[in-house]
Amino acid sequence: MTETPRTEPVRVLLAEDQGMMRGALALLLGMEDDLEVVAQVSAGDAIVEAALAHRPDVALLDIELPGMSGLDAAAELRVRVPGCRVLILTTFGRPGYLRRAMEAGAAGFLVKDGPVEELAAAVRRVLAGEQVVDPALAMAALSAGPNPLTPRECDVLRSAADGATVADIAAELHLSESTVRNYLSSVIGKTGTRNRTEALREARHQGWL
Repeated sequence: MTETPRTEPVRVLLAEDQGMMRGALALLLGMEDDLEVVAQVSAGDAIVEAALAHRPDVALLDIELPGMSGLDAAAELRVRVPGCRVLILTTFGRPGYLRRAMEAGAAGFLVKDGPVEELAAAVRRVLAGEQVVDPALAMAALSAGPNPLTPRECDVLRSAADGATVADIAAELHLSESTVRNYLSSVIGKTGTRNRTEALREARHQGWL
């Protein structure tokens, strides 16, 4: 049985915190006859609300957004707006980000420095049910292996940012100070670093956080 050709333009939601980049992407995508940018947001915690209001076919999400990361928003979209396909579009082509994006239910992952024609084609492909992943990043993710940190170790490491003390982390996560020290020691060992500052830098570089 032959499918009926789609006559309505593909509805796209765009989440990008940099106004100039967001405007440029919206303009370029809007020049495609079969694509329509129906919503633009600058914060991660606005993504689901905008998707519920505008019912996009595809959501283009940056990762590092204020309020909520694009990866967390992707996971929430999968539950609350299951008909919306997610394409992660980021400056940071980190292997750990790709793995987390796929786990969150994203249908694609591209870096921002590609041509807009490639992005438009990716939007059409994920809508058609394909997975679209930057080839170089896919190879890097395979060679890098999985995230060695447990979810709780990630929580502790995130809380260790900005000079937080062990007592601060313990209070925030409702853990004992000795437990926090054990987690930090484990994280430092797994990342092969000398202290928690280096461990945090390495985990971010790998895309584990």
